[in-house]
Amino acid sequence: MSEHLPFDEERLDRLQSVLKQRGLIIPAFEIHGGSKGLYDFGPVGGRLRSKIQSRWLHHWLSQGDIVEIACPTVTPYSVLEASGHVDEFTDFMVDCLSCEESSRADSLIEDNIENADALNDEDLGKAFEQFNPPCPDCGQSTWSKIRPQNLMFNTNIGVGKSGKPGFLRPETAQGMFTLFPKLIRHFRDKLPFGAVQIGKGYRNEISPRQGMIRLREFNMAELEYFIDPSIEYEYDFSKWDGYNFSLISETGGEQNISISTALQQGLIRHPTVAYFMARTYDFLISIGIDSAYLRFRQHHISEMAHYAQDCWDVELLGSYGWVECVGIAHRGCYDLEAHEKHTGRQMKARREYNEPVMKEIDGWVPNASTVGPTFRQHTKIVSDYIQTLPLEIQFPHEFKTADGEILLILEEHVNRDKRVEKVSGEWFTPHVVEPAFGIDRIIWHVLDHNYHEVEKSGELYTYFRFKNTVSPVDFAVLPLFEKDGMDIFAKEIFSNISHRFGMFAIYDGGGSIGKRYARADEIGIPYCLTIDHQSLEDGTFTLRYRDDARQERITKDQLIHILQEFNQNIEPIL
Repeated sequence: MSEHLPFDEERLDRLQSVLKQRGLIIPAFEIHGGSKGLYDFGPVGGRLRSKIQSRWLHHWLSQGDIVEIACPTVTPYSVLEASGHVDEFTDFMVDCLSCEESSRADSLIEDNIENADALNDEDLGKAFEQFNPPCPDCGQSTWSKIRPQNLMFNTNIGVGKSGKPGFLRPETAQGMFTLFPKLIRHFRDKLPFGAVQIGKGYRNEISPRQGMIRLREFNMAELEYFIDPSIEYEYDFSKWDGYNFSLISETGGEQNISISTALQQGLIRHPTVAYFMARTYDFLISIGIDSAYLRFRQHHISEMAHYAQDCWDVELLGSYGWVECVGIAHRGCYDLEAHEKHTGRQMKARREYNEPVMKEIDGWVPNASTVGPTFRQHTKIVSDYIQTLPLEIQFPHEFKTADGEILLILEEHVNRDKRVEKVSGEWFTPHVVEPAFGIDRIIWHVLDHNYHEVEKSGELYTYFRFKNTVSPVDFAVLPLFEKDGMDIFAKEIFSNISHRFGMFAIYDGGGSIGKRYARADEIGIPYCLTIDHQSLEDGTFTLRYRDDARQERITKDQLIHILQEFNQNIEPIL
């Protein structure tokens, strides 16, 4: 596939034109002038997105220890305050003093400095002085002071005096973390297990550019996989041993190496991270990403969040260069501990010992005689919270409830619990490995990698060579002419394909058969079925294959066999 992808600007312009004309991806609200960072998936693109998302769900749910959930997109302030998004979810913004257009500061110097997005405002300011980048809108180089800008969309939950601040979620992950007590109960307190969620995220990007690469409303798919940090999990990597992955590690540079070798050499720091890297590769190849344009890049220590133990990005090469499309991060226990601290609700799992042991217990417990009368309706959450406090805590201590009320915990509300007892297990905070997928960016690269152009009779002939697993339309049913009963027969076949076999087909009876084949190719339909005069006589059809334009005469039984095989939707194996 790779030799067909020059990735030049002229090809990009033609690709974008096809996407718009054929109803794949269209600038949103176009009749009103559009809005940056917002796109519609049209009548063909919407189906492509649904099939890719369906494949993603099937890929992970088939593992057996992962479930699907769905959480609201409107998120209370306290949730994102606990997660750190309120304080930390920012990019640095700078204004052009000539045209007054705002830009994301690091994006203006990313060609000059590697990992520019890891710089703080002071270092960005020094870089601007050194490189003096031009404004992408007017070309001038006069800039305002660089300043942080929180990217979340504010909203209110409720109206009037009962209304409380909230946000449109910037990611799907926090809903899965706050649901942890229900998830672990579902899995009967057994680790490891995971939860997946597909849905909308919202980030008020400073300067969305590059089409589908940076959006203000976007589709994302995330998996949170909860593990016991005391266990060295083992995975069977033999399936991938014959393939060398393109890895750019923090210490080893760029190399082609098997996933198991990278793990053994310590380039990948955790086996669960390595396993999800390999599984992610499988998914991307199964939906039509070209392996020649896929690499894994490990985050430098300066890029990673302070709580992360390892993080790898999947970067895909396309018309906009190398673009991060998936992040696979070992997040440690940060998220669960943050929500536990903020709410007082236990976010732990229990680890049973092989044999009971004598253990020293030393911590705080609530003083029942004072906590109940003082905190009344908040007694339970305060009692739970007290048991999470470290020994060195100073009293009085403020505790902020989920609804924003400040409660003051005094020394009289606690007792020191110090004893030695026989225990059969211990409570611990699970760690989390998170593969997070930018669905829109992945869809863009599926389109980019599967868009082809060839010369035919002096003209440029364009088509998409989608995998059957994600092709927006499975079959086109074409009567040679809409007369003599051919249209009736064709509609009967169309109905059977759609209803009996549950596949998505289109009926097209307008124009020459050559033009209809071209229309089908242009949106990537893998098979065209033509009904002609002979079909009325012997019940056979002409089956045309998209990729090589080959045609063959088939019977109804052969068609049924093809439909059954197509409908199995089996993922390819390396």
